[in-house]
Amino acid sequence: MKDNKERKNHPTTGIYLIYILCFIFRVFEYFVLRTDQTFWGEAFIHKLLGIGILFAALKLYHLNFKDIGLTSGTFLFNTAKGLIFGWILFVIAYLAEIMILISKGNFLKLDLYVSSYSVTGNFNNHTSLLFFILCIAGNTINVVMEEGVFRGLFQNILENRYSITVSALIASMLFGIWHIAAPIRSFLDGMMGLEQFIANAIMLLVTTFLIGFKFAMLTKLTGSIHMAMGDHFFNNTIINTLHVITKTGADELMLIRISIAQSVSFIIVLWLYVSAIKTSLKQRRNLRKNYQFRGNL
Repeated sequence: MKDNKERKNHPTTGIYLIYILCFIFRVFEYFVLRTDQTFWGEAFIHKLLGIGILFAALKLYHLNFKDIGLTSGTFLFNTAKGLIFGWILFVIAYLAEIMILISKGNFLKLDLYVSSYSVTGNFNNHTSLLFFILCIAGNTINVVMEEGVFRGLFQNILENRYSITVSALIASMLFGIWHIAAPIRSFLDGMMGLEQFIANAIMLLVTTFLIGFKFAMLTKLTGSIHMAMGDHFFNNTIINTLHVITKTGADELMLIRISIAQSVSFIIVLWLYVSAIKTSLKQRRNLRKNYQFRGNL
């Protein structure tokens, strides 16, 4: 009991150790195994290990699935909401991209095939059912690991010491740094110059930080990580499978598409989150007034 109490009083140490261990596995897969550049098209091994670490951490901190937002009662409903939310935002983003391309006379069609995502653009072109299954499986593993660790475990432990907002900011910053491995590898492999690397790294850090914070707000709004998982899964899967073909290539404006979808979704979720806080504060004030009124009686 004492050990558990100490962990709650000093949550950041355990979080950073878990994070560093997961990041070491990530670096090893990205730079040595390079699974995402093979038949699999996805760096999934370190994420499977991350799920194993998540299970071990739950035992270490005496937590259960419900504590980190995995609740069986709301799984289907909130996951479906996340998928629908992601679908709506990417419909807007794809339409905006297509309109830009049409205005330039460069749009040809939409095409469905499986590709591997990279900071320098999508690559590979697979149309067989096997690769669609692998894509879904890989993105499922990714979502379970990242949402379970960053929004579930880290957020839960951090809130023992910090406010909800500060905890979300710390977890989201770690989530942003988590994605820096990809541009570093591209730079070291000579796929981008120093200036391009710096620009891509900053863009990726800021974007993934905001996306992580959006997922944290969704988690607090719904009381589980399921909606964030659904939205996260759709975001990754649609980028890997639905492509915009132009006269000069494919997915040339992919970053614009992603930026539109994530910016609009972030604004919507932030508005809902702030509105929920205001409503909660108003209800508390009303309750306080009622108690004072009864006390005066």
